[in-house]
Amino acid sequence: MEKNLPDRVFQQFSQLVYDQCGINLHEGKKALLQARLNKRLRITGISSYEDYFRHITSSENPREFINFLDSVSTNLTYFFRESQHFDFLDKTIPELLAQKQKEGNSKLRAWSAGCSTGEEPYSLAMCVLAQISDPSRWDFRILATDISTRVLGVAYRGIYSEEKVQKVPPGMRQIHFRRFNENGATEYEVGPQVKRIVTFRRLNLKEPYPFKGQFDFIFCRNVMIYFDKKTQEELVNKMASFLTPGGYLFVGHSESLTGLAHKLTYVRPAVYRN
Repeated sequence: MEKNLPDRVFQQFSQLVYDQCGINLHEGKKALLQARLNKRLRITGISSYEDYFRHITSSENPREFINFLDSVSTNLTYFFRESQHFDFLDKTIPELLAQKQKEGNSKLRAWSAGCSTGEEPYSLAMCVLAQISDPSRWDFRILATDISTRVLGVAYRGIYSEEKVQKVPPGMRQIHFRRFNENGATEYEVGPQVKRIVTFRRLNLKEPYPFKGQFDFIFCRNVMIYFDKKTQEELVNKMASFLTPGGYLFVGHSESLTGLAHKLTYVRPAVYRN
């Protein structure tokens, strides 16, 4: 088994990842890619990087290609991450609900793009539910997508360690989680009211989107940092076309749409409106 990833082979893998999902694995990511590849080589028993590349690019091995993409996508998240966005929603949602009621519209839709292990869409669901006095009157749904089947499995299960739920407000934790002990450790399971709202699906953001409806909120946070400017611009405009008039796009606070051609209006840092 090879220890060092040759530059030529690194470029092959890097180009493959970029072509398939838009993630830009620049030179600074070479050590990360090498470590992730070595793990896949050990698991599959394939002896070289070149043989593994041929294996995952063969039409006969789609499952291992997904495993490879799972291994190179980074998934760091926690409940109520970048809390300013949820503070903004606390102020915005009542106005939105009042407007929808006026129009006789009970539908409320959100999309968490790059949802990782589920903390973001579950946080969004709890945030909105806190503003709805009678949930039965509203058709509220969240689509949560990620390219990684591994993290989607964790998200769908909805069980988190005590450490993971520390940033959930105590009142919400009491209402929306079931606390239990597993092998001596305290775990928290997301409750059925929240789980019913969120639908998890695998989605590559570069591919055509399989839905037609529009969203009042789209969260695509800390995802675009992995893309180059061209891919970022394509992604923003693609997502904007799925926003309702007046709908909001949230990006990560380390991200900006500055320098990208788009029609969204800047509202505040990391928040844009259609």
